[in-house]
Amino acid sequence: MPATTQFVITCEHGGNRIPRQYQPLFRGFEHLLRSHRGYDRGALRMAKELAQALSASLFVSTTSRLLIDLNRSIGHPRLFSEATKGAPKSIRHEILGRYYLPYRNQVEGAIAEAARQGRRVIHIAAHSFTPVLDGQVRHADIGLLYDPARAGERTLCCRWQASLKTKTLELIIRRNYPYAGKADGLTAYLRRQFSAAAYVGIELEINQKHVVSGGRRWQILRQLLLEALYEIIE
Repeated sequence: MPATTQFVITCEHGGNRIPRQYQPLFRGFEHLLRSHRGYDRGALRMAKELAQALSASLFVSTTSRLLIDLNRSIGHPRLFSEATKGAPKSIRHEILGRYYLPYRNQVEGAIAEAARQGRRVIHIAAHSFTPVLDGQVRHADIGLLYDPARAGERTLCCRWQASLKTKTLELIIRRNYPYAGKADGLTAYLRRQFSAAAYVGIELEINQKHVVSGGRRWQILRQLLLEALYEIIE
């Protein structure tokens, strides 16, 4: 990988914490905080290990996505959850200013600074997904999400997938699954701010069944992801 490449790792759904002043909004919604709706299990650990392995800038949030979803654009119908969308407008604006804007501005600012220095940023956003959604089983262990129109993103994900397949036959690695990489999200927003030459945005999605089972298999999955990525960027 050229010396002008800089890695940025983010984790928008790293925890299910609700700040004390907003906890009354969540009466009756406590069960959601403990579910996949509340946070992405395992994503924070994966993000930290990626950042350490790549000597990358790391931006994480451990506040629940049910307070405000940092991976949604302003105006998106799921920016606020059923617990917060009915809150007074002043409270929603307060949450936006305290949690959403500082996080998004930090990430965008770091990429803009790298671009000013002539560096290309590879941004990996660490996420995880529930094994079953609305009764439908998700048939993948790892998802690599990207915009197919961006050659740099497509090439990186194809090579990452191929490298992983040489290391294991047990894992199902799919591209743009279980979501479309160009759908609304932080990476989609950043693509509109930066050229394809300056910015490569990838969402890494891990099946939460591996996180829940834990143990050696969860450790090996993370290790394989790191080894395969490191192999293709050398």
